[in-house]
Amino acid sequence: MLALRARTLFDGAGPELVERPLVLVEGGRVVDVRAGGRAPAGAELTDLGPVTLLPGFVDTHVHLALDASDDVVGRLRRADDEELLARMRAAGRAALAAGVTTVRDLGDRGYLALRLRDETAKDPTAGPRVLASGPPVTTPGGHCWFLGGEAAGVEGMRAAVRERAERGVDVVKVMVTGGDPTPGSDPYRAQYGHAELRAAVREAHRHELPITAHAHAASGIADAVAAGFDSVEHCFFVTEDGVDHDRRVIDEMARVGVAASLTLGSLPGGPPPPEPVARRLPGLAAGLEEMRQAGVIMACGSDSGIFPAKAHGGYPHSVTAMVDLGFTPLEALRAATSTAARVCGVACHKGCVAPGYDADLVAVAGDPLADIAAVHAVTAVFRGGVRVV
Repeated sequence: MLALRARTLFDGAGPELVERPLVLVEGGRVVDVRAGGRAPAGAELTDLGPVTLLPGFVDTHVHLALDASDDVVGRLRRADDEELLARMRAAGRAALAAGVTTVRDLGDRGYLALRLRDETAKDPTAGPRVLASGPPVTTPGGHCWFLGGEAAGVEGMRAAVRERAERGVDVVKVMVTGGDPTPGSDPYRAQYGHAELRAAVREAHRHELPITAHAHAASGIADAVAAGFDSVEHCFFVTEDGVDHDRRVIDEMARVGVAASLTLGSLPGGPPPPEPVARRLPGLAAGLEEMRQAGVIMACGSDSGIFPAKAHGGYPHSVTAMVDLGFTPLEALRAATSTAARVCGVACHKGCVAPGYDADLVAVAGDPLADIAAVHAVTAVFRGGVRVV
């Protein structure tokens, strides 16, 4: 048995920190959480010092196969599978070092994330637990077509989802709209009609798989919600002219439980955002506030790998960005732990520090409820009870 002592504990749910917690770990799981007291006889005590202990972060949106370079598409297309898998391993280790113990990979090539999922399942030090979608489903020549997930028509969508179910994916990802990184793709236009989207949703649910939609644009978000998707990635309600946070769509998301997997934040020190992006920021913040007031489930993702400013290991910037955009530190920490685990379908054993949960833990210097910047000061990471940082 391992006994972990810290100054304070955020358990993933409660509004207040637990003082002088003692977390007991055995067989890779938390078996007890105590406020104060002595470690049981025979337990190996590790005093982590003046830190706050948190559940391991759950990143709802990563691309381990993309290297956050100035040429992510070109470098991916030039790499063979073994080279690409080596990069994915390094990306996973970078995420783990930042306190991310579970990632949801929403776009690989050739189902390589499933291979990495198997590797990290056997060896906690190899990286975070991986939940994988395989290649995202997209139209021929559509957004991220180079990952190999092209499908068209109702039967094509059903076949694409069946293939992923047979491969053993954890989630299905559909590019409902286009996206900026793909030349010729339009992020403001739908790639599929309602019948195709509905067919994908029904097939995914028939295989008991969650299905999530790529959609920055307001029209794409509305299409995904109408088709019955379980979650929407990005979910910023942008238009060519600004932001249009349709309250009817937001209310429907809250009513039926469609989650927003937000991909906020970027590394500091880069160039300022382009003028169209900067112009949208006030509207983006207002839209997030509307979703918050409506009770939409909102989780924290990073979209790591897609741009240089979205480097692997930068997840804490996504957490702090939520606070910068109006969320409280408590809301941001929940979005990165218990709520993120719920959106990823692993809330029964991840995202909280409680008996029966996986011993995925991160220690940070300081009090993140008082100053969210403490999430950058990672001093220890445990995955499955094994100290990896």
